[in-house]
Amino acid sequence: MSKEKKYKANDVYQERASQAKTVRKIVFISLSAFFVVVLAVIIGGYTYFVNALKPVDASDDGQDVEVHIPVNTSTSQIAQILEDEGVIRNATFFRYYTRYKNESGFQAGTYSLNTSMDTDEIIEELKDGLVMAEAATTIVIPEGLTLNTITERLSEFTGDSQDDIFSFIDDEEFVQSLIEEYDMLTEEILDEDIHHPLEGYLFPASYQFDEEQPDIEAVVRSMLDQMQLVYNERQGIINASDYTFHELLTIGSIVEREAREREDRFTIAGVLHNRLNEGMMLQVDPTVAYAQGEHIYMTTYDDLEVDSPYNTYQHTGLPPGPISTVREEALVAAADPNETNYLYFYARYNGEIIYNEEYDAHLEARDAYRHEWQEAAEDTE
Repeated sequence: MSKEKKYKANDVYQERASQAKTVRKIVFISLSAFFVVVLAVIIGGYTYFVNALKPVDASDDGQDVEVHIPVNTSTSQIAQILEDEGVIRNATFFRYYTRYKNESGFQAGTYSLNTSMDTDEIIEELKDGLVMAEAATTIVIPEGLTLNTITERLSEFTGDSQDDIFSFIDDEEFVQSLIEEYDMLTEEILDEDIHHPLEGYLFPASYQFDEEQPDIEAVVRSMLDQMQLVYNERQGIINASDYTFHELLTIGSIVEREAREREDRFTIAGVLHNRLNEGMMLQVDPTVAYAQGEHIYMTTYDDLEVDSPYNTYQHTGLPPGPISTVREEALVAAADPNETNYLYFYARYNGEIIYNEEYDAHLEARDAYRHEWQEAAEDTE
């Protein structure tokens, strides 16, 4: 090999060696930077988590806050209440922390907490159940009730007449103030076709009050607070849905009135979604009963002629708003229903639901079991 070729080969070797060295340097710097970023994220996340568990007012004596925990409130809902009241920094971290420490047994009641308390101190308070006062009144609101029935019950507890209660909760100025206060409430509830703006938004549950005759506004706000907690906790499926929260409550209220069993709630919700997607009328009897303002054992052909936007035998799409109270499971079913090919369902008097894909099969089921509803209606006369 000539000297010239040796020099060229050596130059190539040197150049490749230099390139390899540069590549190794780049890889080393990149890996170092990556590990620095990861370490920073870990340290930052840990620091943020620790700070989130610290008292809201760690530097002073804090502020006393009265916090009410309703009966049957979940840990997630308790966490949201505490954050809303300004007692803790972050509801999500509180929930994860209690799960990590396997804390449970929180007691319902009204607590006097302080913003200088740390998370562990708050947990102990809620476990001890050192409430300020025993409940004087317990109001139970079941699932599937219309606002008309609810106000009848509330009248017995509050001492207000049903007309006065409706005048208060339907007042446009009051409703507008609620829309500004609660994220779940929108201008949709002010639609002129809606019978009552808060229909469907008062969460069915057991509510305790310190007074023998609690103020109607306090009762309504307690029920709205509970629904807001459900709304906050279910943001994932609500946001993933093609429907607004108001529309999901509307679907959920129909599901509530049609289904007795859990699985049926999710399947009926799937049928309703299918009919809506196909542009079909929902044709569900509970909306006709709501349009007429009364309970109907068996919907007749005359009932189907009622002139109302709630009559889903005459109008396509959803009715203007919910037709009853809605349990959390019915709301979840409305937002995340079973996937099914069914387009029809028929509810027997005994609660069994018969599903069909074809209209002729649906008519056969209806004709086979319609007598059950006729006999039940005759027995009530």
